[in-house]
Amino acid sequence: MAARSQSSAGTQSVAARLNALRDWLGRFPLSILQLTMRLGVGLYWFKGALLRIQSPEFGLKLFQEEYKVPFLDPALAMHLANFNETVCSGLLILGLFSRLATLPLLVQQLLVIQIFVFPQSYVDSLLQGSCLLFILTQGPGIFSLDHLINRYFLKLP
Repeated sequence: MAARSQSSAGTQSVAARLNALRDWLGRFPLSILQLTMRLGVGLYWFKGALLRIQSPEFGLKLFQEEYKVPFLDPALAMHLANFNETVCSGLLILGLFSRLATLPLLVQQLLVIQIFVFPQSYVDSLLQGSCLLFILTQGPGIFSLDHLINRYFLKLP
């Protein structure tokens, strides 16, 4: 009987430790996750656009031979993508108009790239799409210009 109560006490001790660990992890600041999502997705898109801006010939060749976006001239598609990726990713990195900035990136990732360009890259689309959807629905967090504007200029909570 003593062995059974020790085993039961050991199980309860493990369960209590797991619960304490879960509670401790649950206190991790959401704002840090929001910041890392914004930075990760924003820097990914910005870096891709910067490569094409630094070498427009290479960028145009990518759109002509690799991406082959339907319905658009490759030069126009490249310029639209570069604009979208630099402006929206910059806003996302700064945390300025963050929710609005996620929308063009979501359209580009989920509709254009996933459907027409790289349908096999669904893992990237899921990862980036989920981060962008999280920012869209939950906001950019306290480490953002949006938060500062809301708190100090618009006096919103």
